[in-house]
Amino acid sequence: MRICVFLSSADLDDRYTRPAREFAKLIGKGGHTLVWGGSDVGLMKVVADGVQEAGGRLLGVSVGFLAAKARPGAEMVIAKDLAERKRLLLEQADAVVVMVGGTGTLDEATEILELKKHGHTDKPVVLLNTEGFYDGLKEQFRRMEDEGFLPRPLTDLVFFADEPVGVLAYLEESLGVR
Repeated sequence: MRICVFLSSADLDDRYTRPAREFAKLIGKGGHTLVWGGSDVGLMKVVADGVQEAGGRLLGVSVGFLAAKARPGAEMVIAKDLAERKRLLLEQADAVVVMVGGTGTLDEATEILELKKHGHTDKPVVLLNTEGFYDGLKEQFRRMEDEGFLPRPLTDLVFFADEPVGVLAYLEESLGVR
């Protein structure tokens, strides 16, 4: 599988890096490819290191103004702007995993869900809800569903997983990979 991971490039503490490292090892040991923002800093670096150390492939999609932070030696595509970057990330992936992050991560997550809501993609999307990070967002999505703002059931759009092993199991089942 080619797994796009949206996540932070910030340096974070162990409660966030441990699950990220664990998921990265699962990607690599499974022989999968990490499709990510290409940065060699923060949580992005933690995941790329883990995938590479466990034998997986890396495909980065960066953007001109962040190219200086791009991971050396990784296969890399440089997009002209953030919109093209998101498009290229999604085109290159079979599935999407959203890990902890800030406004950029939230933007990427809501874009893929909007595309999925309108039937423009059927790629599985998982939010890794590390330390309950996305509990508030999950509640908001449920309210949107309950009050008629989502034309499709929330479970058709996104799967919430509390642990990395649950993420990979869901993706493998969704895509028929063993």
